Amino acid sequence: MHIYPDVKLFIGGEWRDAIGGEVIPVIDPATEEVIGRIAHARKPDLDLALEAADAGFRLWRDISAFDRSKLMRKAADILRSRADAIAHIMTREQGKPIAQSKAEVMNGADTIDWFAEEARRTYGQIIPARFGGVSNMAIKFPVGPVAAFTPWNFPINQIVRKLSAALATGCSIIVKAPEETPASPAELIRAFADAGVPAGVVNLVYGVPADISQYLIAHPVVRKISFTGSTPVGKHLAALAGKHMKRATMELGGHAPAIICNDADLERAIAVTAPAKFRNAGQVCVAPTRFLVQDGIADRFTQGFVEAAQAIKVGNGLEHGVAMGPLANDRRIPAMEDMLQDAISHGAQLMTGGKRIGNKGYFFEPTVLSDVPTSARIMNDEPFGPIAVINRFSHLDEAIAEANRLPFGLASYAFTGSVTTAHSLGRRVEAGMLTINHNGLAIPEVPFGGIKDSGYGTEGGSEAVEAYLETRFVSQMI
Repeated sequence: MHIYPDVKLFIGGEWRDAIGGEVIPVIDPATEEVIGRIAHARKPDLDLALEAADAGFRLWRDISAFDRSKLMRKAADILRSRADAIAHIMTREQGKPIAQSKAEVMNGADTIDWFAEEARRTYGQIIPARFGGVSNMAIKFPVGPVAAFTPWNFPINQIVRKLSAALATGCSIIVKAPEETPASPAELIRAFADAGVPAGVVNLVYGVPADISQYLIAHPVVRKISFTGSTPVGKHLAALAGKHMKRATMELGGHAPAIICNDADLERAIAVTAPAKFRNAGQVCVAPTRFLVQDGIADRFTQGFVEAAQAIKVGNGLEHGVAMGPLANDRRIPAMEDMLQDAISHGAQLMTGGKRIGNKGYFFEPTVLSDVPTSARIMNDEPFGPIAVINRFSHLDEAIAEANRLPFGLASYAFTGSVTTAHSLGRRVEAGMLTINHNGLAIPEVPFGGIKDSGYGTEGGSEAVEAYLETRFVSQMI
């Protein structure tokens, strides 16, 4: 029997209640029951976290990359050993099927391992000098304490990239984790604490997001921020960071197109994109949303995709065979209903789904719309839910124009049997990530990030560690 824990703050190596004693309730989205409470941080708690992060950085930066790596690898092993228990906690608070929760925990451990090894190779340069007896060196140093802000859709995955990159490079960190899903992030932090990461290097707080972000970003101790969330909030935080000359990595909203050409492997396209669309009830920033299907296969693709949507078992993520759980909170149901009503009023065809399931828990049917005009809100605003839009195109230029029409540029998908078409898509689709004929996104060793209004910087691949390092030049005459 797994018991959902009450969650405390982690500051300076100690699990502690908020100074003011305030708490926030945690609700199971499948049952609407209050299952736990979180300590609610205010300014005095944040001051303690900042003091701890400052002291932790001064200690951690002087520990070798080799030794930091060993501690991180130990944390990854601890996380794996607790995967079953953490998965149960995640499903209770977030709603996703337990198999997906466990996969997220295991993938998180892989991410820690990858960054632990990558940070051993943050090389500088020796630059040829113009004069004898001169040594020119470019040396990499950790940028300083980091403030990380993460959403509820992937409670471990969203944090572990930021946390791992920071620790691997010698930075300390304050994580502002999501209030909807607090306990699984706490277990991630616990794995690092139990591995022996020194006090103050990793800190964890919860509270009012706007209050915490405004206070931490402006504070002189914090030297870098990393944010995952909506584009409007990201723009606000980036402006605040810019005002104080703080580095920022922004992974913001998307509206991913999926281009399906006449020469695509139709069965593969459906088998890859339907699970990607409805995974986590569509609450995935890289989920394919606008399906642009060429005329020659549009009817067959639509029929197959609708059948795939109808075959998805929706229910409590703890139950056997469930492939899609509830939406994360009560606000998501009316958001889906409003978008659907708007699309239908603009002439869209409802192919399947479209309704809340039951009256307890935030369950919503896997939904497919077709023939949706670009004037509909769902064609312009990210639905962040289990709604797919299928529209037709005749010529590839039309599909690329639609894919690039919006200001977003996070993920994109394409299916084609033509190497020429694949190369053309790779050059012309304006997105930070494009995966062709399979789903190859979000593994630790590849870039993960967007362009345009979907943000800047990457949280995966070798480039990810650079955002946590600053280059200093030292020229010395011997």
